[in-house]
Amino acid sequence: MASTTVVEACVQTLASAVAAEAAGADRIELCVNLAEGGVTPSAGSVRAARSRVQIPIHVLIRPRAGDFVYDEGEFEVMLLDIREARRSGADGVVLGALTRDAMVDREITARLAAAARPLAVTFHRAVDQTPDLGAAVATLVELGIERVLTSGGAETAEQGIPALASLVDRFGASITILAGGGVRAGNAARIARTARVPELHLGPRLPGRGDLDVAALKAVVHKLASGG
Repeated sequence: MASTTVVEACVQTLASAVAAEAAGADRIELCVNLAEGGVTPSAGSVRAARSRVQIPIHVLIRPRAGDFVYDEGEFEVMLLDIREARRSGADGVVLGALTRDAMVDREITARLAAAARPLAVTFHRAVDQTPDLGAAVATLVELGIERVLTSGGAETAEQGIPALASLVDRFGASITILAGGGVRAGNAARIARTARVPELHLGPRLPGRGDLDVAALKAVVHKLASGG
């Protein structure tokens, strides 16, 4: 029996993208340099992935590691990366920008989202750094963002289940709550069931390497399909 929970796999190589699709992932988030939280992949990487996989590809738009407060030059780079993602066949982009007081940067987020259309837009886990998660998600709803990746403000999605459930209750009809952070076979079904989130984000890694742990991803897909 197939699961109704959408599984997004975070990958940073072409081989991992192909393997994620074969393992049952429903969507890919493509990035590089995951050791530092992930940054934007090359246009060539996006094109290569697009030529080899059929499931949707969402491209991370992040010009550097570190915080999510961007200057005008970095904003320009993000606009250019969005344009390249569109040209390269991406189905969506994943982005996030904060002000110096850790609020959602409405202006930059709105401008980046407008540049991305008609691609889908996901606001990433920068949202978990905001002082009021509910207010931050409300801002994203006002800006027309389709999806928000969050652990519920906790270190992991499992720890954030109560907050995730609250977000689904408050905003689930207006924005997709994509739960991420420490999602594994042992807790994926519980997170999906208890928090009632429609989508899960994960990217298990092989020890000491950046490659996707395909067996771990398959285990999550199997657990969800079997109901836990």
